[in-house]
Amino acid sequence: MAPIGKLHGFSGNSRFRRALAVATYAGLEVETDPNFTMKDGAWKTKEFLKKFPLGYLPAFEGADGLNLQESGAIADYFASLAPNSDLVPADKEVAAEVREWQYFADQEIFIKTGVAMRMLNNRLPYNKPVFEGVLGEVMGRLETLDKILLKKTFIVGERLTIADIFLATALTNAFTSLIDASLRAKVPNTVRYANTVVRHPKIAKVFGKVEYIEKMPAFQAPTKAKKEKAPKEEKPKADKPKAEKKPKAKEEEDADIDLAPPEPKKERNPLDDLPKSSFNLEDWKRQYSNLDTRGAGGSLEWFYKNFDWEGFSIWRMDFKYNDELTMTFMSNNQIGGFFTRLEATRKYVFGSAGVLGENNNSIITGALVCRGQDAMPIVEAAPDYESYSFTKLDVRGKPEDKEFFEGALAWDLKIDGKEFVDGKLLK
Repeated sequence: MAPIGKLHGFSGNSRFRRALAVATYAGLEVETDPNFTMKDGAWKTKEFLKKFPLGYLPAFEGADGLNLQESGAIADYFASLAPNSDLVPADKEVAAEVREWQYFADQEIFIKTGVAMRMLNNRLPYNKPVFEGVLGEVMGRLETLDKILLKKTFIVGERLTIADIFLATALTNAFTSLIDASLRAKVPNTVRYANTVVRHPKIAKVFGKVEYIEKMPAFQAPTKAKKEKAPKEEKPKADKPKAEKKPKAKEEEDADIDLAPPEPKKERNPLDDLPKSSFNLEDWKRQYSNLDTRGAGGSLEWFYKNFDWEGFSIWRMDFKYNDELTMTFMSNNQIGGFFTRLEATRKYVFGSAGVLGENNNSIITGALVCRGQDAMPIVEAAPDYESYSFTKLDVRGKPEDKEFFEGALAWDLKIDGKEFVDGKLLK
């Protein structure tokens, strides 16, 4: 397939990457220049400005004569060329949600991060209260986003959309420049989400290895050029008593500011001391989200091929008081509440649980994939864990255990005539 055009810009630029990521996910071939450099503005030729009078990057030069600037417009155009890619959902209401998060990424994360960084880099006049205000707004948005992402893999629906690419690009831009380790510790769901998107198999090569900063850069006041003094005519020095040295005037407070709070002391979880495992739980969560559960090439096939039977274990969970359950939607909310209360140990576990049956005649059951050979260090993080029983499954040795496990993950589990009604995931 011939390239649809050329994308001008520096591959390390976040806005360039998001446009290219959309094209790559959509399966479009776009020409780029791997040797492109921003140095000295040599790229801004008369010929370039004739095509792109706004004079900034990235810019797209279509094979059909279309010239576009603004990375958002370019990305939207790429997505429109591949309607079957599901980057923009066909449903108008869902598509509106996607647009909402695209605009959020630009207005609330990209732009505000850029303003703060321009202050630190002396490209805008530095003002401490203004800087702190902008940083506070960014963190406020990230903390709200973190709550929204608590039980989500992608921001809209169960599949990656163009909104995820916009949002993850804005987030990684912030995490590699302004939002350091101590601030990222406050938004673990947001960090997990960004990592999931940029490591998606279809676009991982566009983002490459993303390295987040450990410490926020401190503001450095611009150095003033020293004026050369005219040589003075030397005069005989009279003996004078040495004047007492005065302490140096305190430098202006804004000259060296470190706004990042001290890193919180983290308590080490005993599960971290287990031998390193070849099974990456986050990889499994992505495979489960992106592939069909059953069938050739499905997530279960990937699971069995990659699972570390020594480093992880599989468990069945059952609610002890099924006779107290009434409406199925309320029972499903109960599962969601239990999974939410496992947030402290979420990185060590994957779960799929559901409600089987009908109103006033239902059960709650499901499966957990746990780090280590004991589920208790994980499930005890939830105060209500004693309302459930946990049974270790022998998926390799007992066909009935394997059937239960696969049914719980595929949401087609049947027990005593009760069929799967609804469920929740712990990812």
